[in-house]
Amino acid sequence: MVYEPPCAANVDCAAMANLDRLGAGDLRRVVVGFRDALRAHQEGINRLNVYPVPDGDTGTNMALTMESVVAELDGAEDELAAVCKAVAHGSLMGARGNSGVILSQILRGFTAVAAEADAIDGTVFASALTRAARGAYEAVGNPVEGTILTVVRESAEAAEAALPGDLATVVAAALDGGEIALARTPELLKVLADAGVVDSGGTGLLLLLHNFRNVVDGHPVPEASVTEAVADAGHVDQLRDHADHADHDHAALAGLRYEVMYLLEAPDETIPAFKDVWAGIGDSIVVVGGDGLFNCHIHTDEIGAAIEAAIEIGTPKKIRVTDLLDELEEERWVREAEPAPEPELEPVTTAVVAIATGEGVKRIFHSLGVQRVITGGQSMNPSTAQIKEAVEAVNADQVIVLPNNKNIIAVAEQVDALTDRTVRVVPTRGIPEGFAALIDYDPEADIAVNAEAMADAAANVAAGEVTRAVRDSTCDVGPIATDDYLGISRSGIRAVAPRLAEAAIGLLAELVGDEHEIVTIIEGEGSNAGDTRHITEWLAENRPDVSAEVHVGGQPLYPYYFGVE
Repeated sequence: MVYEPPCAANVDCAAMANLDRLGAGDLRRVVVGFRDALRAHQEGINRLNVYPVPDGDTGTNMALTMESVVAELDGAEDELAAVCKAVAHGSLMGARGNSGVILSQILRGFTAVAAEADAIDGTVFASALTRAARGAYEAVGNPVEGTILTVVRESAEAAEAALPGDLATVVAAALDGGEIALARTPELLKVLADAGVVDSGGTGLLLLLHNFRNVVDGHPVPEASVTEAVADAGHVDQLRDHADHADHDHAALAGLRYEVMYLLEAPDETIPAFKDVWAGIGDSIVVVGGDGLFNCHIHTDEIGAAIEAAIEIGTPKKIRVTDLLDELEEERWVREAEPAPEPELEPVTTAVVAIATGEGVKRIFHSLGVQRVITGGQSMNPSTAQIKEAVEAVNADQVIVLPNNKNIIAVAEQVDALTDRTVRVVPTRGIPEGFAALIDYDPEADIAVNAEAMADAAANVAAGEVTRAVRDSTCDVGPIATDDYLGISRSGIRAVAPRLAEAAIGLLAELVGDEHEIVTIIEGEGSNAGDTRHITEWLAENRPDVSAEVHVGGQPLYPYYFGVE
């Protein structure tokens, strides 16, 4: 059954004249309408992502990509070739996430054909959609059916089959073919069938085809939530992106936890070898572009290698490294947080800059001798410029940087080459490691001595954290229900429980061994005195040789951080 939304209010769809050709202004309307539709539907898509911890989701990534495209259109001349060039460039420069990069390649393929025509008629539309599909498949390292790739390919095949029909006939056929392809995605991917969902990247793409049809013949773009629209169509009652599910699968969490993206300036002929290098260190590989500029995306656990591969052949720019456990609520929290007052700085031989969220955490860092704390975390990584600014604000010629998050390390390591200060990064992956590193910090010692001692101290800490699931899922430990508490170590989810203290204790049972002496408990938002007491009593009874130290951190989303030494 194909979803047919009702005609918009006060509009006689049958009476509207169909356009035979689309010009520059018409394509602008399609692009802006697509952006608006993604914005209207993005939360409905995001809420239904498979992984239980909130992160940057398909709807958001596609919408942000289109925001860049619309911004690029503002300066484009009112000619079809100019509009096509703006769409292609804006999507390449602004692509976000795996789904955004693939969407970028679809738009670039479509506009490459359209730019060569005087106008977009039925034949041009079908050819452009076919080029878009081919480009999308070529950009993905390991194409998987049952995703947005299937939807764009079968939409293009339906458009070609409708020729020599007019533009309205071809566009309607493409939309129908895409809706049928979307409904079939669970048949092509077992994980979708098991979850009872269809691919949300493909669903987002259908909004583009809806907007083409709206401009051509007045057929309305669905106004209901994406979830309701597809449910009414008899497809399924949920939408998620399999690519996000595969990338966030718990079994792969420890090995392929990080998303690396950057723009790469490099000769076109070097890209095949570059892709081969990336194929050996990760998956979800998408490399799109041409004429010396490429947008590159990979999921990997080898952040340094992913960036070094680019340096060997060209110049990477706008590097973004994201933990796949990124928290959108943390992003809001960081964005809205008032900057904490910085202490007066005394001259020292070696100063320390740290990245952290939570007023209590910041106070602890300052008390341990940190001269500057940059507000940031998993989903709001500070830029190289922000870290450089903090480094140059301290009263020392030598500066240690504590990233306190693995996806900030690579950015921090760029600072040394950009300043006349001597900068070293101690690669702390979390707040507990940062605290432990500072125990061996000597402000009057040389940076080399400090870096070695602090790195050794950080490496001796077993770290974990507790957060809350935002959707149903599964993991190696068992099923996860919405609002369950998750105990997460550096190797993945180790405990799942309906109660906070139960999940925290389950995690500590995995982390704390006979060889340990101290457990540092950092209370965040959502913790309470009763649960903390329950945790410390369990430690006293079950790990009697371990002493517990409790600190108020105030970090968002994570009721507890644990550091075990």
